[in-house]
Amino acid sequence: MDEKVLVLDIDGTLTNSRKEISPATKRGILNTLKRGHKVILASGRPTPGMRRYERELELEKYGGYLLSFNGGRIVECRTGEIVYQRTLPLTIIPSLYKFAGDNGCGLVTYFGDQIISAFEPDEYVLLESRINGMSVKVVENFKAYVDFDINKCLVTAPVEKAPELERQLRERYGDRVSVYRSEPFFIEIMPQNVDKATSLDRMLMTVGLTRENAICCGDGFNDISMIQYAGLGVAMGNAQPAVKDAADYITGTNDEDGLVTVIDDFILTE
Repeated sequence: MDEKVLVLDIDGTLTNSRKEISPATKRGILNTLKRGHKVILASGRPTPGMRRYERELELEKYGGYLLSFNGGRIVECRTGEIVYQRTLPLTIIPSLYKFAGDNGCGLVTYFGDQIISAFEPDEYVLLESRINGMSVKVVENFKAYVDFDINKCLVTAPVEKAPELERQLRERYGDRVSVYRSEPFFIEIMPQNVDKATSLDRMLMTVGLTRENAICCGDGFNDISMIQYAGLGVAMGNAQPAVKDAADYITGTNDEDGLVTVIDDFILTE
């Protein structure tokens, strides 16, 4: 049997519009694991925000992986060990804090199972809290408080302001970090040269597999790198047009169990 690695974005890919894994999708993934293939959840979410799905898919039992923070950290589910990690330079925190304050943006990072917020949470920070099931801790002095390794910061802004703020952030910090939007209102500040494909490549090397073994499925802009990297890159039917253009195969939407088609046609039939 040719071992496959099924790499799944979470929001808009693994989960439906209600942020749930449908019974049919869950059954297909469990069948994939039981056949001896690997499953990696690859998300921009912080690691604690992925644990619900890790438990639901029994990844600890079957030996799956969590690729969180858009590739900033990879955790082996069976052992809980961090097998790969990249962190942000803390020297940018003071000026990033000033930028967010001057522009009325939200600014958060993550520590343990909490979201650490520089300011009172706006609607987008509260959404991040709900999505991940993590509480928000507002700290009085964000610059002094953040003295630990961090995998990313998140700047939040209204949809109409975010493109210009993203441009300014990239102009200001682009030589030190990666800056991009994962949602119209989320601007990700990540370690330089970190994306899902780069981290996935590092992980596959450690387990003796290659990109040809990988089937990567996603719907968002931050999935393009791994979709282009994979032996088979899959865009969901609900994916952004640019994601579909990058893919080898377009399946059904996340509300149509599009992953089931991929699993049936490219994994369980072989």
